[in-house]
Amino acid sequence: MSPSSSGAAAEECRTVGRVIAEASRRLSEAGLDTADQEAVWLAEYALGLSRLQQVLHGNRELSSSDIAALQQLVSRRTEREPLQYILGTQDFCGLEFEVNRSVLIPRPESALLVQETLRRVSSRERPVLVDVGTGSGCLAIALARLVSPQQLFAIDLSPEALRTAKQNAERLGIESVTWLEGDLLTPLAERGLEGRVRAIVSNPPYVSESDWPTLQPEVRLHEPRLALVSGPRGTELHERLILGAIPFLEAGGSLIMELGWGQSRSLIEFVEACPAYQSVETLRDEAGIERVLIAERGRG
Repeated sequence: MSPSSSGAAAEECRTVGRVIAEASRRLSEAGLDTADQEAVWLAEYALGLSRLQQVLHGNRELSSSDIAALQQLVSRRTEREPLQYILGTQDFCGLEFEVNRSVLIPRPESALLVQETLRRVSSRERPVLVDVGTGSGCLAIALARLVSPQQLFAIDLSPEALRTAKQNAERLGIESVTWLEGDLLTPLAERGLEGRVRAIVSNPPYVSESDWPTLQPEVRLHEPRLALVSGPRGTELHERLILGAIPFLEAGGSLIMELGWGQSRSLIEFVEACPAYQSVETLRDEAGIERVLIAERGRG
């Protein structure tokens, strides 16, 4: 090969199209099923080029710093770091939330919690709401935008998670949430909320200790264990919430919790054994899994 032809080949390998194709190849070799799409997203973030611009400027030569920036992101993804942590954001209920390794990445199925809460408070003006295990603040912030509650308390055991939630609230212009650090409902004890809360919503940890090693590496190696693992059975925190919510829920108020596959039967039986609740039901997600449990406080 002549010097001129080898130089042309080197330049060609530095073009937008070729660099993105190489990124896709590396991601595919790492076992990622959506390698092509993820390469485009990573290029958008690293190079500042939209999908259309990537096509229109496919023959444009990239600088060494641009190539290195994209390669670094690709390397992180091949180590199975979640794409959301690499890009720093995740959409939820039409809002963009900043996410990092201190918070669980919001999942689409958790929107069921918001939808069910809206259904139960839509006819009531300015309810008192509580979000337990707020993490990124996605549930509390979405509800604050959609409900305009009288009071909304968001609780998390992790100070790092609360910092992220507060930053999300500030960035999204939400000032109506009171952020509390503590274990489950403990921070509510001295706030005079007994019998005043219309809905307590929670996506508590529900992975059992035995299931933890079987999770995808994106989850097991990168997301916070504190936000995922409940205990030997996976339902320990649900049971604590079922009992702990009783003093705070108003008559007809609801405890609305996300749960994992195969957990509904035991939790329904647990609620039915509590005379304070008048009804219990579950909602299925798009995959047909019973994903949300709703326990309604009795009126007596």
